[in-house]
Amino acid sequence: MAWTYILKCSDNSLYTGSTRNLDERLFQHQQGLGAEYTRTRLPVELLAAFEFDNIGDAFGFEKRVQGWSRAKKLALINGRLDDIEKLNRRGLRPALVRPQDQNPAGRGQGPDEMRRTKRPQVE
Repeated sequence: MAWTYILKCSDNSLYTGSTRNLDERLFQHQQGLGAEYTRTRLPVELLAAFEFDNIGDAFGFEKRVQGWSRAKKLALINGRLDDIEKLNRRGLRPALVRPQDQNPAGRGQGPDEMRRTKRPQVE
């Protein structure tokens, strides 16, 4: 059994990690023996933990969640799974060209599928 967990630090930031022993790892974080990030942000509080069959899956999910925005992490913590999908698309817009014109090699998209691109930065 393995875990991906999310901690709330004293500065209100969120820390995501993975472990085989959740109780021991939480104790390490609380004692300042955990990750360097949490050492300077004590105390920490466990907000969520997700169980996996093996550490590889837990580590993979950790890395995925680490790339998420705070809003997306909070949606996961609060069980608002529908919001996670909505937050995936925030800040993106459909491309203005047909996918087959943008990518003549195909790469598996359907003829009517639109690619998403980031919005231009406005200063």
